[in-house]
Amino acid sequence: MLGGTTEASRLAKALAEAGADAVFSYAGRTNSPVTQPLPMRVGGFGGTDGLADYLRAEAITHVVDATHPFAAQMSSNAVHACARACVALAAFERAPWQADKADSWTHVPDIAAAVDALPDAGARVFLAIGKQNLDGFAAKPANHYLLRLVDEPAAALSLPNNTVVIARGPFDAASDEALMRHHAITHIVSKNAGGAGAAAKLIAARALGLPVVMVDRPAVPPRNILRRLDDVLAWLGHA
Repeated sequence: MLGGTTEASRLAKALAEAGADAVFSYAGRTNSPVTQPLPMRVGGFGGTDGLADYLRAEAITHVVDATHPFAAQMSSNAVHACARACVALAAFERAPWQADKADSWTHVPDIAAAVDALPDAGARVFLAIGKQNLDGFAAKPANHYLLRLVDEPAAALSLPNNTVVIARGPFDAASDEALMRHHAITHIVSKNAGGAGAAAKLIAARALGLPVVMVDRPAVPPRNILRRLDDVLAWLGHA
């Protein structure tokens, strides 16, 4: 299992309870990944070739890609590596969020477009996008940026005007609304990750009438996508 999401943790628990022969792989993006009830490995594979070699060496028969919907490179590597190694692949992926009629969303294709969608100055922006894509927002240094990260930044951030909150989800709408009020947020930038656990900021934005710049999911090669835990277990033969 390629993990890192809430769905991955749910599947790991179900597989452990079923006594499945499985291993949970983290990319290593956070300093202290959540402990899982399965054997764990942390770190990359070395691209498509490295992953294909690993699958053959470990005699893997099935891969479940339960990575973040924006981990497009890992997901693409999984598609190609499983094809090379003749290993069955399914993605356990939550559906993307859909705007409610009370929402004010601007859809953009990528981070660069999200930067362009913000005011040039004076905005107080909640960047709910993790730590991997912050540098682009330095192009608009006259805005203030609120960041919520799992780990303390290892080095100074490129954003000159920022506030960092260290916290690990899931979050609830009431606390996110309070957070946005406290920091006088005027705009939110979010990746369309989907799922209930990360939707609190969107519910809070709706309640506060705040505009959301929503980054659409990146393209991944065609693959078998499953939305429900029971469907994944059935596919694996552990229903």
